Amino acid sequence: MHRAPDRWVLLGWTLAALVGAACVTYLLVQRYELANPNVLWFLLVLVPVVVLRYWREGRQATQVRMSAMKSQLQRPFDLVAFLRPMSFSAAIAGTALLLLAMARPQSHDSKEDVKREGIDIVIAFDISASMLAKDLKPDRLEASKRVGMDFIDGRPNDRIGLVVYEGEAYTQCPLTTDHRVLKELFDGSRSGLIQGGTAVGMGLATALNRLRESTAKSKVVILLTDGVNNTGTVQPVDAAMIAEELGIRVYTIGVGTRGKALTPVTQYSDGQYRYEYVDVDLDEATLEQIASMTGGKYFRATDERKLKEIYAEIDRLEKTRIEVEQFTFRIEEYHELALFGCLLLLTGGVLDRTLFRGMA
Repeated sequence: MHRAPDRWVLLGWTLAALVGAACVTYLLVQRYELANPNVLWFLLVLVPVVVLRYWREGRQATQVRMSAMKSQLQRPFDLVAFLRPMSFSAAIAGTALLLLAMARPQSHDSKEDVKREGIDIVIAFDISASMLAKDLKPDRLEASKRVGMDFIDGRPNDRIGLVVYEGEAYTQCPLTTDHRVLKELFDGSRSGLIQGGTAVGMGLATALNRLRESTAKSKVVILLTDGVNNTGTVQPVDAAMIAEELGIRVYTIGVGTRGKALTPVTQYSDGQYRYEYVDVDLDEATLEQIASMTGGKYFRATDERKLKEIYAEIDRLEKTRIEVEQFTFRIEEYHELALFGCLLLLTGGVLDRTLFRGMA
């Protein structure tokens, strides 16, 4: 007959089972949401069960008096007696796992349905020779291009097009969501490519034509110029009336300092310019009228900082509508806990009725 297990061996096995259950509980609470968290209170019942078993084993254990410590140390090691408490520990651990399974840990799987309602925008950009004036650094044209491209970067969900004009107007880039190509074409815009002059009305009319068949709920033109309409077959106010009929808002930007600016006045045969300080000639009254007629707004950009502020305000006024509908699915994670809990209970029962059967 095998010797009954030492009470400290029993305590070690059961404490290991309880610590393991506590660790699993902590990990579950940290990682998952529990559908029935109150079930965890039943884990406390395992503590008195362990104490009761420890007390019972102590009463049943055979008390042997040893005359010396040497005799205690020299007694043979009984492996089966050492492993016997494992059946009880397996039962404790299995019960703990089943209780955790009853708490129903759940994970989440989220899905978002994002609907974007973009805005169609056309920038009508003045590239006349006066845009080479140096009151903005390095000049009005380059400063306006730089700020305009930053504006494009901030509107990833919108279709944006580009119309450039001097004495005539043409589409540099149709409405597109390929903003990389749009920015390359924007950056390549320069003065002197077409007939000289400032055809503000033609620039606006061409931009409106690009938006005429647009199905977007919101359609916008950003009209930028530094001068006065002095050529072209369409007057700016007439183009504004067309925009009003089409329901297209026009934001107008007048570029240039107040007073005098270092402006090109003569172009040499080699393409270079002679600069002089001349009065800034900007038809603000017409630009204000265009904006007022179409439900837009007029801005004056006297430096690059102000130009950035203007584009930022237009960005705020014309917000792209984004609707996000979120779906959350709960996934039950208790199956493995229940399976391992049952296996541990079964293992403990089998060991108790086979290998450790009849041990005192």
